[in-house]
Amino acid sequence: MSEASGLLGLIVAGLAFCGSHVLLSSTRLRGALRDQLGENGFLAVYSLTALATFAWFVAAYAAAPRLELWPTQQWMALVPVVVMPFAAILLIAGYSTPNPTAVAMERAARSDNPGAGILSVTRHPVMWAIALWAMSHLIANGTLRSILFFGMIGGLALGGTVLIDRKKRLALGSNWARFAQLTSNLPFAAILSGRTRLRWREIGLLRIVAGLLLYLVLYRAHPYIAGVAIMVL
Repeated sequence: MSEASGLLGLIVAGLAFCGSHVLLSSTRLRGALRDQLGENGFLAVYSLTALATFAWFVAAYAAAPRLELWPTQQWMALVPVVVMPFAAILLIAGYSTPNPTAVAMERAARSDNPGAGILSVTRHPVMWAIALWAMSHLIANGTLRSILFFGMIGGLALGGTVLIDRKKRLALGSNWARFAQLTSNLPFAAILSGRTRLRWREIGLLRIVAGLLLYLVLYRAHPYIAGVAIMVL
């Protein structure tokens, strides 16, 4: 495989992965498929499409040529080591906290405090966890294929927060204003502006510990998952 065809394959796979996400989540096709397949049927199609296109994207990344754009330095390898604990905590806390922006969780916006826990940090903790993972690894890998792979995933995650807000603003109706007032897309923006407070008890020690344990597992398993040992010394 030539370098050009390898990079083209990576770009096509990335466009398929990102494009299918946007197409199935933020266009009229979503509503049409839900009407035809039902909620569970649509979620099955969405999940299978995401898994298939992501597997294709990963395989294309592995096959793409390593064209170095900048030399990797020691401090660059430290970036994901420092950032990933926060990403892991956001991921665990995000998945375990009722969130009005999540699929079929709109009812959570009617609670007494819809912006509780990790949502006081950001109303999109899972998307920001993915974005932090992608961007920190982009810095640590100075190759063209890494920019394409991690850049597309990070861009999809951050762009997804905007698309989700637009969709939930309509879906939540009058509950959106109160939820948006107590939360922010940009991490810590609502706290720094005084619109809410960070309450560690609402996040919970268990979620923080679980996030750090996940980070340790990923750190130790990195050579097996990515085929590359983490070199920070």
